[in-house]
Amino acid sequence: MARQICLRLLTVAPRTRAQLADALRRRDVPESAADAVLGRFADVKLIDDTMFAQAWVESRHYGRGLSRRALASELRQRGVPSEDIDSAVSRLDPEQELATAEALVARRLAGTRGQPPQARIRRLMGVLARKGYPQALAYRVIRTALEQDRADQAAEGSRLADLALEEAMAGLADAETEADAEPQEQDYAG
Repeated sequence: MARQICLRLLTVAPRTRAQLADALRRRDVPESAADAVLGRFADVKLIDDTMFAQAWVESRHYGRGLSRRALASELRQRGVPSEDIDSAVSRLDPEQELATAEALVARRLAGTRGQPPQARIRRLMGVLARKGYPQALAYRVIRTALEQDRADQAAEGSRLADLALEEAMAGLADAETEADAEPQEQDYAG
């Protein structure tokens, strides 16, 4: 019975040893039978908390943009041993975490245009906080993104001003041409 329960759960999604043990406990499977089945599954690599943690970190970081801290928390909730968590999370280097945070902010930045600066900061901080990024990193990424956005907007504004000036000059030239083509009225007063 314990074997069928574990196999059924593993066909749905990968599980940790702790998750399977909890499922067996809820089904009132004797502890000795549960330990025997879980030990056998570990021997044949049907359950491997180290591989589970590594796959989880890779999937959730690249797929959802979660930080190392958030990933470690999720793995702890799933009963992964601390050494496996540390090993899996340490594979993400700080530069990759920074790049992911920057990408998250870049995706949300355009949606905050037109809002007051404090509202923009608050919204972007919320995005990174929900993903588990440290506050200092979040502020640094957001400040850099907002400065770049301001520079881009200023450059865009000057390009628009240049286009408007060109259009105005072309309109002025057209007006001059039309004015030259109209017959001149002579002032015969006098």
